[in-house]
Amino acid sequence: MTDEIIKNYPKNYLDIDEATKQSGFTMSSDPKTCSLLRTLASAKPGGRLLELGTGTGLSTAWILEGMDDGASLTSIDNDPVFLAIAKQYLIDSRLTLVNKDAGEWIVENRDLAFDFIFADTWHGKYLMLEETLEMLNPGGLYIIDDMLPQSNWPEGHQEKALKLLKALDNRTDLNLTRQCWATGIVIASKK
Repeated sequence: MTDEIIKNYPKNYLDIDEATKQSGFTMSSDPKTCSLLRTLASAKPGGRLLELGTGTGLSTAWILEGMDDGASLTSIDNDPVFLAIAKQYLIDSRLTLVNKDAGEWIVENRDLAFDFIFADTWHGKYLMLEETLEMLNPGGLYIIDDMLPQSNWPEGHQEKALKLLKALDNRTDLNLTRQCWATGIVIASKK
């Protein structure tokens, strides 16, 4: 079914996917989520984009595919082994890959502002949510996935996800849409 929905995979996607499987990394965003990221990135011409949690670069490839020539993407990951896969396949002058703990990076760069933030790791999602949302420009998009129950969730994680959703629902500075699609996507725009 996914193959019928998703067309035009990004350049090097299949190579990155194969390297991801060989590496043992199992936390990649699914292709439906990634396709949406490409569409949302294209809505920010000339924008500054941020990805917290590069992994091996699968979602990064999709974001890059949606960006125009004037946009830039900073993508953060703390695992050099997985980040090396992204570095190998994603050679793009619009991309800055950073090997650092996302929480440390947020603290060091809290004065930066972005038009698009995909928070795909604990920091920026379950940790340091407030600090991350402060980095979002008015009209900027904040995107998270994996908000529907997942088979790989550890015990107690569902309660954390529900707490996060409630915290986002209660914010008055965001327009929020929850989607029961793919792995459970939340998209918010800053007022």
